[in-house]
Amino acid sequence: MLKQQHEQSKEADGNNWSGEEKQGGKVSAQILSPELKGNLDAVRARFGESSDLIIREFFFGKEKDGGKKAALIFLDGMVNLSTINDDIIEPLMRQGWLSRRGETSDLSGMDEIRDRLLTVGEVKTVYTYNKVTEACLSGDAVLMTEGSCKALDIGAKGWEKRAVSEPTSETAIRGPREGFTENLRTNTTMIRRKIKDPALKIRAAVIGKRTHTQVNILYMDGITDPELICEVERRLKKIDTDVVLATGYLEEYIEDSPYTAFPTIWCSEKPDAVAGKLLEGRVAIAVDGSPFVMTVPMLFVENLQNAEDYITRSYYATMMRILRLVAFSISLFAPAVYIALTTYHQELVPTTLLFTIAASAEGVPFPAVVEVGIMMVIFEILREAGIRMPRPVGQTISIVGALVMGEAAVQAGIVGAPVVIVVAITAVSSFAIPFITDAVAILRWFLVIMAATMGSFGITIGALIILMHLASLRSFGSRYLAPVAPFQTADLKDTAVRSPLWAMRTRPEEIKPQDVKRENIPSPNDPPVGSGDKQGENP
Repeated sequence: MLKQQHEQSKEADGNNWSGEEKQGGKVSAQILSPELKGNLDAVRARFGESSDLIIREFFFGKEKDGGKKAALIFLDGMVNLSTINDDIIEPLMRQGWLSRRGETSDLSGMDEIRDRLLTVGEVKTVYTYNKVTEACLSGDAVLMTEGSCKALDIGAKGWEKRAVSEPTSETAIRGPREGFTENLRTNTTMIRRKIKDPALKIRAAVIGKRTHTQVNILYMDGITDPELICEVERRLKKIDTDVVLATGYLEEYIEDSPYTAFPTIWCSEKPDAVAGKLLEGRVAIAVDGSPFVMTVPMLFVENLQNAEDYITRSYYATMMRILRLVAFSISLFAPAVYIALTTYHQELVPTTLLFTIAASAEGVPFPAVVEVGIMMVIFEILREAGIRMPRPVGQTISIVGALVMGEAAVQAGIVGAPVVIVVAITAVSSFAIPFITDAVAILRWFLVIMAATMGSFGITIGALIILMHLASLRSFGSRYLAPVAPFQTADLKDTAVRSPLWAMRTRPEEIKPQDVKRENIPSPNDPPVGSGDKQGENP
């Protein structure tokens, strides 16, 4: 009977998304021994000479029997010491007893410790060395006793973590100012606070054979398409790698088109934004150690949206989305259009402006495409330096670089003033679309080359290639350009135009939610909400 229980527990321990755990290149799933010393030696051998490994040996139980030898194993810095001292060791050493009914088996003894003595909220039973090691590395404490073939995995996590603060990548004016942290449970708790519904389900997994990174899948039961949930789990289960340190590691493994420049998985630091995506029928993926949470599937229109669009007035939100679309077009096409006009199509430029451009370019030894290329390279260097340097120094570099280096380049006759203006407008426009800045920075070079070789005809061909590529993209089965291509009238209320919230009565059709209806549609005889009519008042 005992052997059968151990085999079942061993099989359950091996049910892990990261596959079978390996130690030294060999699969190891040995079950614990009844001898405490042998178990401790095996644990020490696994951790080697790690100075943070703490093994606290002590006696507890009936005094007349001399007590029972036990050991508590944990990693220093990963646990809460008050939990270790007050809720585990003190109850065992001061009030510990196994059974007053006489001799008992080792299984009932460990069960009594778990059920009667430990004052900790999370206690699990483990049977293998793999699970003991995993528990210690996850910040838990493991209790072993002499004569027992199983151990107790006791929740005692207590490492240092960053406090909840305002996210730096998504600033808020009227919306919530809290952002995700590097702690997985803190992140899922913030989403729970936004969606107080038991239909919000969280599934846990461990990915990474060396890092053993905790990953959570969040979805709304009854709203999210079950096939989407199964597809997300299938792709995560197929990941067989040593290292997963952030969401970006998973993103490259599970995205539909790994060679595209456009993002097909949406990321955010804001719990309210992720909660809104979940309520639309999407699936969220949270990774321990990362302050970003991914949601799938992703549509192209999400690059133009912002969490505050749903807090401000619909007219203003619509205007901002149109401005972002204009900024996207300027950032993508402005350098290429300038090259095409000044090189191939001077007749399209007003005469006065053409004379001004020609006068500024006088003395510049390079053609327009080289001028634009030089300034674009300088801009990318300044942007990267401003991001990677410490914040005060980075701001100084951006300002000094933009003013001094641009003015010096014009004065030295390396580039013309119109080129500096075009690249500056392009740079400012790219900051208005932060979610898609990386893709635009790459495609901008492609269009510049097309414009330099074929003029406006090359820009047209390049734009058609980009459009065809966007139309071919999929994100977990959803078409990337929906609801524009294919055209879906019901979903156009939340694209470049943000309709009032009371008008968006259905969830996006492309995501295939189970519950399409977002709010109850009143009958024609019902008075409109907020019309000022009072019940029982005669017209």
